Amino acid sequence: MLLNFTEQIDSYGWDEVKSRIYAKTSADVELALGRERRSVDDFMALVSPAARSYLEPMAALSRDYTRQRFGNTIQLYIPLYLTNSCMNHCVYCGFSHRNDIRRIILNDEQILREVEAIKSIGRFRHILLVTGENPRDAGVGYIENAIRLVKPHFSSISIEVQPLKEADYRRLAEAGMNAVYCYQETYNKARYKLYHPVGMKSKFDWRLGGFDRMGRAGVHKVGLGVLIGLEDWRTDVTFMAMHLRHLQKAYWQTRYSISFPRLRPHEGNGFRANVAMSDRELAQLIFACRIFDRDVEIALSTRESRSFRDGMAGLGVTSLSAGSKTDPGGYAVYPGAPEQFAVNDSRPPEEILASIQRQGCEAVWKDWDLRLQG
Repeated sequence: MLLNFTEQIDSYGWDEVKSRIYAKTSADVELALGRERRSVDDFMALVSPAARSYLEPMAALSRDYTRQRFGNTIQLYIPLYLTNSCMNHCVYCGFSHRNDIRRIILNDEQILREVEAIKSIGRFRHILLVTGENPRDAGVGYIENAIRLVKPHFSSISIEVQPLKEADYRRLAEAGMNAVYCYQETYNKARYKLYHPVGMKSKFDWRLGGFDRMGRAGVHKVGLGVLIGLEDWRTDVTFMAMHLRHLQKAYWQTRYSISFPRLRPHEGNGFRANVAMSDRELAQLIFACRIFDRDVEIALSTRESRSFRDGMAGLGVTSLSAGSKTDPGGYAVYPGAPEQFAVNDSRPPEEILASIQRQGCEAVWKDWDLRLQG
């Protein structure tokens, strides 16, 4: 029986993994590019500094693999923030409970008003429900109710909420949830609590173990990722690749999505990124992920600029958010409420659709992968 990833991660030393990445050479990159199947060690080569001069062949390979698996399609989705109420103190987040902002929890009527507003700005059939972490006032019962409210209006429903118990994931799946997205933020266990000093999110193992709980609960799709800007990004994404391989082996019937958002301005104490990542490096990471895994979905949010998102269409990315508001009630009920982070690409959905089409891609407004469900 496979160990949970929480039981495996301690066997990998952060510094050891980082040293292996930065020791990679051009020869290692060329070997990785030439293989039919890539290991985590190959992934290390593709994200290493040695791969910087190989972006053109990496982009070409990434484009070919993406077209083979996903065609020329880009899935569009939209987030609906249900609440900014949160019991955690995360130093990089506008919803941190230490920030002096108006706290909002949408009621049934307000949720449905937001749904109507979303339907008026696009043809979305895939919605992502997002909450802060407040299990007392916006816990499993609240989330389940929200799923049932929006279910008649969307063909697929994803959630991004606090880590839950295995039984709770089963409960929400029965209510109509199709996917769960959760971000470990950083896999550097020794430094994790520096960024999450207070609240349930400060419990590294509980958060990391949530993915195994999702797998055991039979969640159809699981999304994982890291927040770029906290720790060395090459090391963090390598741990994410290890985690992905573990999940794929243990829960092979589940589909997987990955994302690696970069820090954006937010309400609060002005935390600044410890590590900067250029657009060129983010492109390298996207190409490396696609070459590493041809089946995984790769999402790019409105944290990124319009020019970068346009440039990545068809080159590895398979999913884009559009028209996003990162504040609860932001579409109709409370426009102008404090955001979780500042949106970078604020174009309306139809403008993003036109851009996708100019890139020779086709927009899909729902989760095409649901056809694989029994």
